[in-house]
Amino acid sequence: MIPSVLENVSLKSYNTFGIDVSAAFFATFNSVKELQLLLQTDAVKQRNHLVMGGGSNMLLTKDFDGIVLKNNIKGIEILEEETTTATVRVGAGEVWHDFVMWAVNKNLGGVENLSLIPGSVGAGPIQNIGAYGVELKDCFKSLEAVEIKTGNIKTFTKDYCNFGYRYSIFKDSAKGKYIITHVTFSLQKNPELNTTYGAIEQELKKQNATPSIRTISDAVIAIRKSKLPDPAVLGNAGSFFKNPEVPVQKFEELKALYPTLTGYPVNETTIKLAAGWLIEQCGWKGKRIGNTGSHKDQALVLVNYGNATGNEIYSLALDIKKSVHEKFGVDIEPEVNVI
Repeated sequence: MIPSVLENVSLKSYNTFGIDVSAAFFATFNSVKELQLLLQTDAVKQRNHLVMGGGSNMLLTKDFDGIVLKNNIKGIEILEEETTTATVRVGAGEVWHDFVMWAVNKNLGGVENLSLIPGSVGAGPIQNIGAYGVELKDCFKSLEAVEIKTGNIKTFTKDYCNFGYRYSIFKDSAKGKYIITHVTFSLQKNPELNTTYGAIEQELKKQNATPSIRTISDAVIAIRKSKLPDPAVLGNAGSFFKNPEVPVQKFEELKALYPTLTGYPVNETTIKLAAGWLIEQCGWKGKRIGNTGSHKDQALVLVNYGNATGNEIYSLALDIKKSVHEKFGVDIEPEVNVI
């Protein structure tokens, strides 16, 4: 049965910024078959489309005059279990954190450092989500996607996805051509635990906890809750900007001027800087402008205090970007998809 197509639907409750814009048309699909049927309709064929999962990595700046396709494909299943690993297939419409908690409860490692990241499972591979020293690609095996033009199902392997820092082929040559329906992960029964990044070790000591899949997840959740606002309370999309990468020489020049600057080696020639630190040094942390601003506990997070428009938030982002460039000669780019 073809899902119903609704008209003039508010997207306020479908995006974590809480931006009140509308979609001219809107439909939800709960299975691959429903998606394939939708793609055959004139409602989709004749209009621009926007696929939404959790709406946590987008900034809507205007009404959408096409059709929004809401991915609601659910399900988590173990496809194969071996001595040290479990292959797990997850519906793209599952809430990412719910999947992480499922893995933690099964004592399967690989995604515990990615606890409490907002959004859906299907959105994860698009930008290769990451946090606290771990990226999705580290446990990714493959994904299934429906080609919008033909309705055919295609499987993408890890190599084909060409993952990089907050990057995949779905932000480049495959952008707008496919809709991800399922993601398959290889999770570990005896994982190599990662506690070295950020404040995880400090939090474990604070909780007097021995490192494990669960205690690391608990530590990450505690850290994120202490620094990041709950989108249900204060509209936001998490980190608005990507951490910039600069040549080693540029890092050394900045370090001489700003001794407290920290950097993380990407390779022998490149250093990753903390965008939040750069933004904070420019005086933005906790600064409010009208209905929007930079969060008081994490400068990297831009927030909606209740009635901000997408354009207000984007204007703030451009001002922040400009000030960082003027002060440090470093360009920071949005992690959030501006629509």
